[in-house]
Amino acid sequence: MLHRFLFAAALLMAAIVPASPAHAADPVQGVDYTLIDPPVPPKDNSKIEVVEVFGYSCSHCAHFAPTMRQWKAKQSADVNVEYLPAAFGGIWEIYARVYYTAATMGVVDATHDALFKALHEERRPINKLEDIADFYAEHGVNKEQFLSTIDSFPVNAKLDEARRRAMAYGVDATPTMVVDGKYRIMAGKEGGFERMLQVVDFLVAKERAARKASTPVETTTP
Repeated sequence: MLHRFLFAAALLMAAIVPASPAHAADPVQGVDYTLIDPPVPPKDNSKIEVVEVFGYSCSHCAHFAPTMRQWKAKQSADVNVEYLPAAFGGIWEIYARVYYTAATMGVVDATHDALFKALHEERRPINKLEDIADFYAEHGVNKEQFLSTIDSFPVNAKLDEARRRAMAYGVDATPTMVVDGKYRIMAGKEGGFERMLQVVDFLVAKERAARKASTPVETTTP
């Protein structure tokens, strides 16, 4: 009798425990990610390229930044992770220019998350170029050098390239992830940022397997 009771209880629990969420399944093209057609060749074809298209003015990007940083730190040597600022115009273009100024001066790692925090957590009034230069000066950057670099040839060239790449990727919102110039991924309603990175992991593994399969096998002549 006790066995029957336990069996019935197990059936009842199975009925009320929710099924595994749909986002645990393998990603589906057209649902979880979109093919980029035509694909955009990676800058370094020796590695699998993963690009986050972001904007400092984007609150979603600010929320995503800590998760992205942790994910980036776990990647293997065959994966090249890159940030690409979206230059949609207006404040987006200003902050894209700011990112490339920081990159040119070698201070992105020290300031990337800090700028998100200043804008979206501390709500600092960083609205003018002088304000931005003052923020970077707080992080050890020479203010005059920052202001002279922000409209320099290297920064302008990188900004032009960023515009072309984002357009070729078909990006119209942030944050957007791009894998090897072939796949575009955005955070959906189901799973959010965690699911987006699961899809990225899936596509990285897919590209890794495809590269391995296309590598000629060396044979030795007896």
